[in-house]
Amino acid sequence: MTEDNNFRLSRRGFAKGTLATGFTLAAPAVLRAQNVIEIEYWQYFFKERVEAIDALIAKFEAANPGIKVKHTHFPYAQYRTKVAAAVPAGEGPAILQLFFGWMREYAKAKLIQPLPSELFKTAEIDDAFFDFVKLMKTDGTYWAIPTAVRSLGLFYNKKLLADAGVPGGKPPATLDEMLKDALAVTQRDSRGNITTAGATIGLPSQDHHWWREVLVRQFGGRPYSDDFRTVMYGSDAGGAAFAWYTDLQRKHKVAAAGFLSESQAAFKAGKAGVHVDGSFRLGTFKSARGLDWGVAELPQHNGVKSNYASYWVNGLSSTVAGAKRDAAAKFLAFITTNEAMQLWFDTTGELPARKSVALSDKNLADPLAGPMLAGLRYAHATDFVNEDAQGQIFADMLDRVLIQNQDPTASVKQAAAAEQQLIDNYYKT
Repeated sequence: MTEDNNFRLSRRGFAKGTLATGFTLAAPAVLRAQNVIEIEYWQYFFKERVEAIDALIAKFEAANPGIKVKHTHFPYAQYRTKVAAAVPAGEGPAILQLFFGWMREYAKAKLIQPLPSELFKTAEIDDAFFDFVKLMKTDGTYWAIPTAVRSLGLFYNKKLLADAGVPGGKPPATLDEMLKDALAVTQRDSRGNITTAGATIGLPSQDHHWWREVLVRQFGGRPYSDDFRTVMYGSDAGGAAFAWYTDLQRKHKVAAAGFLSESQAAFKAGKAGVHVDGSFRLGTFKSARGLDWGVAELPQHNGVKSNYASYWVNGLSSTVAGAKRDAAAKFLAFITTNEAMQLWFDTTGELPARKSVALSDKNLADPLAGPMLAGLRYAHATDFVNEDAQGQIFADMLDRVLIQNQDPTASVKQAAAAEQQLIDNYYKT
């Protein structure tokens, strides 16, 4: 997203903004004292995210001269290890970023603490944020809260679609149209190998989320029970959804797992007609020279629209207390205001977590982010107990079909049993 140079947050404007967002930031007496309180904020390194937090810190410190925020970041591969080692030793941050799928693990490991209810009122958050953020609640109290969220979209190559005879290179609106377009786009060499894919398939990608929270629902099923303790995709609907997905390679041969190494790489190289991916890819594809592309909402099926949302949240370290906890909570409230979310969106391209910001006329009019913002209206998030392990179950399920030629429904049922055992074991301990 282009940076909004008109964004300004004065002390008066911030005070008005916090009242409008429902967060009351009256400073404790200790914060009005002359002594400066230093707190530390941790996140993984991503250039635009670092720039966004630095900008927010500067605005926060200008409005709160009694608080100093130290910003520390690490390479993504080291981040979880750093947190796991530092927090129990009392040497970590006051505020840390974590993926929403890690929240239950972090709470169980006593790495984070509940957010103070006097500042983060449950009813206000429930009303202002998208519904899937409610997964960050335990026993009615929020343990973490996002500044930004992500959704899925259909990335499409306008030139490839137009060259294949699709009028105006417009994106497909349904799964049937998507398959028809993919068949038209696909090109092969003399040996039958794909040289231009109509669609993409395989990992690493967002396909496990697309299948679980979108395709399963569109084929008449549900991935989980309302409390996420019962796996429900091991059904005929789940099998039909997985058969449709894997048939992109097995039957229709419009996609191939590992084509050009990764799905996103194939699309970026202009060698894939359509590709399902997350909003975090917007920056990646913007940098691709000569790529004539667009974004659309995910194709619907059987009249059903669905999407998957994920997000990084900010939480308070379990070891921060007293005046530092008060200061940390105040900064956390600051970076989740309407104004902060708009700055974050303009700087990083990640989607605002508050409905009023995300669904503003201005933001919805963005030709690339707009379809992904619209998808947040009907998006679902998965309440992971172990996000890595649950992702691996999908990977194994896919390998059994694409490599071992197992029946899709049988593979889905096997995966459902494995995931059910994983969930049961989590709640037993």
